[in-house]
Formats: sequence, structure tokens, C-alpha cells
Amino acid sequence: MLACAVAMGTVIGCSSASSPGTSTTSTSAATGSKPGYCADRANLQNAMKGLTSLNASSSVSALKSQVNAIQSAATAVVNSAKSDFPNETSAIKSSVDTLKGSVQNLSANPSAGQIATITKDAAAVLASVETFMVATSGKC
Repeated sequence: MLACAVAMGTVIGCSSASSPGTSTTSTSAATGSKPGYCADRANLQNAMKGLTSLNASSSVSALKSQVNAIQSAATAVVNSAKSDFPNETSAIKSSVDTLKGSVQNLSANPSAGQIATITKDAAAVLASVETFMVATSGKC
């Protein structure tokens, strides 16, 4: 689990530090009235950051719990923004579903192959969320 937690934190942590400044700072001053999905967008961003709190002593259940939080936040984003951003929300849903499936199959002591899969799937989630953040930055 050590390598999985570190890998997940690295993948998500590197990007989450740059996303907030890009998506929230410049846009909150740009618009007075924000679409309903903006709050869901912020919640998803926070759920993604939660992965960075995982460390070497984190358990598989902690990872599963965080992925559940991401899935919940992603579902809210998809439901609220799919009519305005169908491609981006479809990518989020697909990538989160894939990550969730991979995490559900983890054993208490994941193999190197499982860790590699989780890392790849987490990177796909990150990429899809970043694409959505960029697409919505002018509105939120």
C-alpha cells in the first residue's frame, strides 16, 4: 500500500496545486452569477485533493473511502454540468468508474501490477477533471 499511496499522492498532488489558482482565482472575479455546477466543481476538486492526504501508513480502505468521495463528487458534477459540457463530463464519469473498479479489486497487500493500474487510472481521472476545470474556468 505504501507505493500505491505515494503514487496516488504524487499523481494527484502535483496537479491539484496548480488547478485551484487556474480555476477559481481568475474566474470568481470574472462573473457575478455562477452556474449551479460551480459548487459541484469545487467539491470535486477538494475530493481530488483528499488523495494527497494518503501516506505510507494509509490502508486500502482509506484509499477506497477517498475514491468513494471522488465518485460522489464526480456524479454531482456530471449531473449538474452534462448538458453544458457533455464530452468533459462523460470523460469524468468513465475515468472515475474505471478507477473505482480497480480500487474495489485491491487486496490488503496490493501487487505491483495493481498499484500500476491504480496509478494509471488515477492519472486518467486527474486528466479528465483538469480538462473539465479548464473548460469551465470562464464560467466559475
